[in-house]
Amino acid sequence: MEAAAKGGFVLGNLVEVVERVLGFLPTKALLRAACVCRLWRECARRILRARQRIAWVSALEPGPAESHALVRALARELEKVRVLPQTVLYIADTETFSGHEECHEQKKARKRNSKETAIALEKLLPKRCQVLGLVTPGVVVTPMGSSSNQPQEIEEGEAGFALLFPKIDGVKIHTFHFSKDSKNRVFDESKFAEAGLKNNPDLRVVLLFGYNSWKSGATRFLHQIVNPLNEKSIILAGGQVESFTSLTSENSAQPGDACGVVGLAFSGPQIQSATVLLDQDVADERTAEAAMQRLKAANIPEHNTIGFMFACVGRGYRHYKTKRNMEADAFRKFFPNVPLFGFFGHGEIGCDRIVTGNFVLRECNDIKDDLLHGYTTVMTLIHLGSTKVNQA
Repeated sequence: MEAAAKGGFVLGNLVEVVERVLGFLPTKALLRAACVCRLWRECARRILRARQRIAWVSALEPGPAESHALVRALARELEKVRVLPQTVLYIADTETFSGHEECHEQKKARKRNSKETAIALEKLLPKRCQVLGLVTPGVVVTPMGSSSNQPQEIEEGEAGFALLFPKIDGVKIHTFHFSKDSKNRVFDESKFAEAGLKNNPDLRVVLLFGYNSWKSGATRFLHQIVNPLNEKSIILAGGQVESFTSLTSENSAQPGDACGVVGLAFSGPQIQSATVLLDQDVADERTAEAAMQRLKAANIPEHNTIGFMFACVGRGYRHYKTKRNMEADAFRKFFPNVPLFGFFGHGEIGCDRIVTGNFVLRECNDIKDDLLHGYTTVMTLIHLGSTKVNQA
């Protein structure tokens, strides 16, 4: 009894001990522990504030269940995650996210509803979390466990990932959405300022994704969004996706045949970024690695950095004469500790552009950058600053 009393005293009064013990807990368990008393709540808050590294959940193994593999993976892995997500970007494959899935019990095909799947994913995440969900023909994903795991280009089959961004000191991430107004051919550029994309001196990177590109006027609208943002101090990267399924900062439902642009904006003086374009002439291992050398020459710090790959559906193993995973392998060769994520889509957004440590663009060519491409791959690095505190 005396030992138990002493233990209770220690866990109820000694901050250093409590914080050390609670530091072993994943986020969900830590949030439950925070309800015990004021001391534990304060310790839990400090621990969560110190956890500023990006986490992710990968889904690579399709299973017999009717739900998408990403839903199952997120439900399982969120119990182990050690960050509190404030922003989530998830991408899943088109075919199995909202396609037909055979129901083994009834021996017939059941069509998945993409909205139902998106709602199931959103319910697993914190209510105050910004969520942007995309559906694409193919997925590029780094398996869970280590930043150095080999990224995989999944061009066929069930796959997906969810990037979990915690609150990071000195970094602001926010979602945005511009939909085409059928009544007005001219885009109101004041909406850029409302979305934090204009008059924002700390804006460093904009990831933007066009959807329903098959619609009449979709390409013209994308130009109206991209061209005003084509500033030399900002990295722009992304591509044309099949559809977007989640944007929790908005509750208004969009018509199924509408077209527009969604994305993520990264602001903060410590952010560094670079992007390179692999054009149609990049068609073998040597030329792919030469492009990665250009990206490596940007000297972006690899710690607390994430890589993105936005490729055309016409590339991949077909483009490289049946050799699979060529571009992801080339990336890993030059960036052994940077996780890589992305997709195969219907068009690419980006160029050769480097914003260095003093945030001045290092020009890669003398002509005006053309940001919209086809049959290319855009590779992007985003460095979110060096974490000054140890990760609990």
